[in-house]
Amino acid sequence: WDIDPAKHVPGRVLHTQGWPLSESESWGGGFLYHQAGGQVALGFVTALDYKNPHVSPYEEFQRWKQHPAIRAILEGGKRVSYGARVINEGGWQSVPHLAFPGGVLAGCSAGFVNVPRIKGSHTAMKSGMLAAEAIVAAIAQGEEGAQLDGYEANLRESWIADELKLVQNAQPLVAKFGGALGTVLAGADMWARYLKVNPFGAMAHHTDAEATGRADLYQPIAYPKPDGIISFDRLTSVSFSFTNHEEDQPCHLKLTDPSVPTRINLPRYAGPEARYCPAGVYEFVDVPGGEGDAKRLQINAQNCVHCKTCDIKDPTGNITWVAPEGGGGPNYPNM
Repeated sequence: WDIDPAKHVPGRVLHTQGWPLSESESWGGGFLYHQAGGQVALGFVTALDYKNPHVSPYEEFQRWKQHPAIRAILEGGKRVSYGARVINEGGWQSVPHLAFPGGVLAGCSAGFVNVPRIKGSHTAMKSGMLAAEAIVAAIAQGEEGAQLDGYEANLRESWIADELKLVQNAQPLVAKFGGALGTVLAGADMWARYLKVNPFGAMAHHTDAEATGRADLYQPIAYPKPDGIISFDRLTSVSFSFTNHEEDQPCHLKLTDPSVPTRINLPRYAGPEARYCPAGVYEFVDVPGGEGDAKRLQINAQNCVHCKTCDIKDPTGNITWVAPEGGGGPNYPNM
């Protein structure tokens, strides 16, 4: 957002936790950073292992902006860009195999974010340095085509591993015990690990998809209508992502079984595709001439901002995001 210059405090950082997610049995939090040029970067993180399928992460973000402390900063300003992205915050135990023929995984793509510290640039840069060193060593030995297993070995012995092992239970503990108790236990676990005590071991994860509960077990959420000043509808926001895909290219959002959305997801989970997507890509529409309330899933792939939420949160694992043709997608300015 471009904000009123009188409200801009260069370098100011604001983090929040909980509200309004506590009302929907979810957890997460927001951030607002005062950056150069009289702008603020703000966003809201909703953990995707929420149970209530009626939750809309996008709408939770709109509610968060209406908090008096946030609204006071934004009033009199204007949004200039919008985007969305999944954060892979599974921790050290979720880091995959890092080397493969022809490439390596480094930085945030490998999951090196320190979740409780809300940072990952330092680990991303260090992993890039280690990858570069492995590449130079392979070239020097005439092994340009070799898989860089040395990169993975060096990284797992680096300070990246030391740092991330200290915080590896932060996300699992909050996921298991909730935002309040889980945060306390996560803090205790981190301090214990600094003292070389490991009370919980390396906790396992569940997938975000399997955490989704049946719709009949939860109350629908009545989100407030956007006011067009602080809160906005999804499609208006997507226009500020400047996303674009060639209209005649194949759809890059693949359904393993096209019948699943209406046969399983809609009756069992109230069609969460229409809510977890922050770009309005998925919508259930009436079938022309269909019997009763017959619906079909419409995929508006042109709107996709490549956040990959659908690939991760779909309760039946029926959606696969693949790279689109021609390099299409969002075009984020200054984000």
